[in-house]
Amino acid sequence: MDPVGIAAGAGPGAAWQGKCPWGAPNTTSMSCSLADVMSEQLAKELQLEEENAAFPEVVAVAEGPFITGENSDTSSDLMLAQMLQMEFDREYDAQLRREEKKINGDSKVSISFENYRKVHPYDSDSSEDEVDWQDTRHDPYRADKPTTTPRRGFIGKGKDITTKHDEVVCGRKNTARMENFAPEFQVGDGIGMDLKLSNQVFNALKQHAYSEERRSARLHEKKEHSTAEKAVDPKTRLLLYKMVNAGTLETITGCISTGKESVVFHAYGGISAIEDKVIPAECAIKVFKTTLNEFKNRDKYIKDDYRFKDRFSKLNPRKIIRMWAEKEMHNLTRMQHAGIPCPEVVMLKKHVLVMSFIGQDQVPAPKLKDVTLSSEDMKNAYYQVLNMMQQLYKECNLVHADLSEYNMLWHDGKVWLIDVSQSVEPTHPHGLEFLFRDCKNVSQFFQKGGVAEALNERELFNAVSGLNIAADNEVDFQEEIEALEKRNEDHVQNHGKKQSMFSSNGDPPIYDE
Repeated sequence: MDPVGIAAGAGPGAAWQGKCPWGAPNTTSMSCSLADVMSEQLAKELQLEEENAAFPEVVAVAEGPFITGENSDTSSDLMLAQMLQMEFDREYDAQLRREEKKINGDSKVSISFENYRKVHPYDSDSSEDEVDWQDTRHDPYRADKPTTTPRRGFIGKGKDITTKHDEVVCGRKNTARMENFAPEFQVGDGIGMDLKLSNQVFNALKQHAYSEERRSARLHEKKEHSTAEKAVDPKTRLLLYKMVNAGTLETITGCISTGKESVVFHAYGGISAIEDKVIPAECAIKVFKTTLNEFKNRDKYIKDDYRFKDRFSKLNPRKIIRMWAEKEMHNLTRMQHAGIPCPEVVMLKKHVLVMSFIGQDQVPAPKLKDVTLSSEDMKNAYYQVLNMMQQLYKECNLVHADLSEYNMLWHDGKVWLIDVSQSVEPTHPHGLEFLFRDCKNVSQFFQKGGVAEALNERELFNAVSGLNIAADNEVDFQEEIEALEKRNEDHVQNHGKKQSMFSSNGDPPIYDE
């Protein structure tokens, strides 16, 4: 070791301390007043200096190109984390692009991983809450406004003249007019397509759109103003509310039966406003459906009934439904006076008929077709039905016209008749035909049930009506019935009043000319 160098290296204490890394640093005391310490401006300047020292290039990261180690200060941990994250995102997006290219290949239908990319081409700081894309000027779904034709009817000059009847112009106008169709009418998506609709196609689509709109309105009106399956329309619901509020009904529990013509609900009876009127503990509410489909072919039961003939109007079919409910009320009243087991009428409001409930504890009595009876009960039921048919014909002057095991209930060991809205008098132009049909249904049911004493349909018809019609077969028998009905109808047209179809001695009716 050179002693000269060592000697030269040894110097005064101040020089040695300045070069020695273990030396104490020179501290210069700065004098400041209390006012400078309490100054807010000085505090803000100091804070700004610290932030600039910690985050020197934050703005450059957001706005400038990718930051590398050459043009940025990497002393900040936040800056390093941002740089690493951005590099990772770029590598991830490159991997996604390679996967897209590998999967799609030369296929015309391609898939995209755009939603999985980390770095998107648009500004990621934009918020959907700030601007709605549908409110912008560049709405891709907004139809382009077609070029208007001036009042003179053409544009251009010479060979370049274009009139308002030009096929291309009209086609584009028709495409733009499709946006005026109802929202329910699907017109499709034509973004980026120069669609041209001919006048013929546009007019057909326009007519179809209007037809669908009217049909939708009709269906909505029909649903709002008619009773549907197990439901009631607002007017019917209002009638039921009034019955409950008036105390006639205590509560309505629910639906117990549905049919082609009506819906039956169960209800608990209340207190009647009439002193002598007693409301049963359980009631059945029969709501006749106000839809007209089921009543179009059933006017023959009411238009020839002299009780309703003057009030029948085919031009106002909704009145027919109210008359149908009124007809059942009158028929039930006749049967009740004759002592035939049937529901008791409580009240009638328009197309809502309240009757006594056949059953117990909200459980309706079973139909005759659903109940299993012993041979003795079946025989007893047959004689009950035969007796009721004779009473209905002779005492009530009615023909059920729809009598079968579906319209007879078995309750407390007795057969009860229901659904007499279509019942007519024997003097009806088709009354005897309806009676023969009822006899045929009853005879077939009890013969299948094992009742040996059950009469056939022709014998049962003569037993019920008292008409001794003799015929070897069913065809001749029906011809005799039609001849009797024809004679009765001619008598009505000549004399203006109907004659009873049965006499006391059982002979065919005799018409006095």
